[in-house]
Amino acid sequence: VLTEGLQPRFDRHLLHEKALMAGLEAMGLRLFGDSRHKLPCVTCVEIPNGVDGESVRKMMLDEFSIEIASSFGPLHGKIWRIGTMGYSCRKENILAVLGALEAVLIRHGVNVIRGEALQAALDEYKVTRLAGMAVEKSS
Repeated sequence: VLTEGLQPRFDRHLLHEKALMAGLEAMGLRLFGDSRHKLPCVTCVEIPNGVDGESVRKMMLDEFSIEIASSFGPLHGKIWRIGTMGYSCRKENILAVLGALEAVLIRHGVNVIRGEALQAALDEYKVTRLAGMAVEKSS
């Protein structure tokens, strides 16, 4: 935190949140919750109808070493929580989770909009770069 600085750290979390959300929506998934009250370090996405959310989580972990969270109480089995905090809050991780989630959902028979998630995220990074905001070196 001391090296990066607070404002650049906040900006980084907002940037990757936007890219993740753009990718999820471009894939045809629905975000969960009121965006006015959303934290930039976690994105909640509705599990598509008829999909075994735990099976998707297991395949993400087994095949891609990516862990996404389930939820608790009345939302258990209805949403996933994707964290973008600390080390995971990097461009390459956002792109990896989007690609992996698309592949796993296709394997689970979900009719996603193929190829659009990564493009939407990359577009978000490009807009940010054109606006003059810092994007880490891996961009």
